[in-house]
Amino acid sequence: MRTVDMHEAKTHLSSLVDAAAEGNPFIITRAGKPVVKVIAVEAQVSGETRRLGFLAGRISVPEDFDRMGAAEIEARFEDGK
Repeated sequence: MRTVDMHEAKTHLSSLVDAAAEGNPFIITRAGKPVVKVIAVEAQVSGETRRLGFLAGRISVPEDFDRMGAAEIEARFEDGK
């Protein structure tokens, strides 16, 4: 893996980042000691969309979902607990 000192990283940051984005990570050093490792972030592929409803048919939500546990919650508030 390529190592570059801080001065070189400042001078050539744009091209170094382009290289890292293409899968060539590098390490920045300060006084000869490794400080940070720069690697590409795995981003969502352009044009790829998240699927809504991908669990449709696999799970079911009860009709009273928004009221589940209401009595217990009210009781706790009334009791002051």
